[in-house]
Amino acid sequence: MSPELQLPQAARVFVSFVALLRANGFAVAPEQTTAFLTAIELLGPRDLGDIRQAALATLAPPPERRATFDRLFDLHFRGSEAITRDDDGEDDEAVRLQEEGRGEEEPLLSDDANESGLAATRSEALVERRFAQLSPGDALRRLTREAPRRLPRRRGHRRMQARRGPFADLRRTLRDSVRSDGEVLRLGHLKRRQRPRKILLLIDVSGSMKSRTEENMRLAHALVQAAPNVEVFTFGTRLTRVTRALRLKRREQALSAAAHLVSDWDGGTRIGDALQAFLAVPRFGGYARGAAVIVVSDGLERGAPDALRDAVARLSRRAWRMSWLTPLATSPGFRPQTEALVAIERFVDDLVDGGSSASIVAHVLALGRRRVA
Repeated sequence: MSPELQLPQAARVFVSFVALLRANGFAVAPEQTTAFLTAIELLGPRDLGDIRQAALATLAPPPERRATFDRLFDLHFRGSEAITRDDDGEDDEAVRLQEEGRGEEEPLLSDDANESGLAATRSEALVERRFAQLSPGDALRRLTREAPRRLPRRRGHRRMQARRGPFADLRRTLRDSVRSDGEVLRLGHLKRRQRPRKILLLIDVSGSMKSRTEENMRLAHALVQAAPNVEVFTFGTRLTRVTRALRLKRREQALSAAAHLVSDWDGGTRIGDALQAFLAVPRFGGYARGAAVIVVSDGLERGAPDALRDAVARLSRRAWRMSWLTPLATSPGFRPQTEALVAIERFVDDLVDGGSSASIVAHVLALGRRRVA
């Protein structure tokens, strides 16, 4: 009989929470699990607050991962619907795009809002989204399998031994010369180590991208799990950083956490304002420096194209490579027709197809073939 079947029915929910913590990278010793169950028994908890305090005291999550611990606790004991947001104040992970200087423009009425995802709007619609539990497709499996060796890399400052290289390894050369009575028989070489390059993924979650939102978020989770130094933001009428949620290993839990962070699913489209807001936050703007920046958006902008053009120009100057993936680019000879895409075309390195997970994965993996700098 397995140990799980020997547990009392009331204790299984607490033991499964410990298993969830371990699955997401928390180090929990067996004696901590026993202490957790003992604390629950001694407290006779009256509500979830008592259980949370017992878990914090016995399972001892590191302070820097307290937010992840709390999110997993809520997902396990309360369910995804019990996680609420404090809408009275703006989270530092979310930036609402301001309407300064646009008081003369009225938001679209609900009858004019985008129901099918075929048109872009500027009005803000705050909604909650749920993701279906689907198995990963071939494209996501390919990304997970090939990302560690095919994603772009850069030369670091540290050096390593090499058979050939631009730098002389004097320490190794002198050490080897001792064995030959001080005679140098072979000159050692050094080269700079290669490190994974930062990747910044900006995903359009407005109404015009409604049909692609769920697949794009699944792809973002696979990319965050497969590679280090990946940052993910969503934008529509707000700019939201969802990297922390997507670091949860289990896909359903990660997407559920991200769904509660983002409040502008399937709403308006203000790409220029979103990118301007991203660059206005120093911490966010630093993510783009020397990074492979990938924007997944159809480019159907309802705002002024000047704001979008200026933001993309600034972003491309910080980035190592700037890619814009749009579902409108259905052929290799695609030429932009919308005013927004025409305005940004000269500032992006790639303007290619983003209408399927397979095409996005193929482009991301092809970035590793670019020259290392």
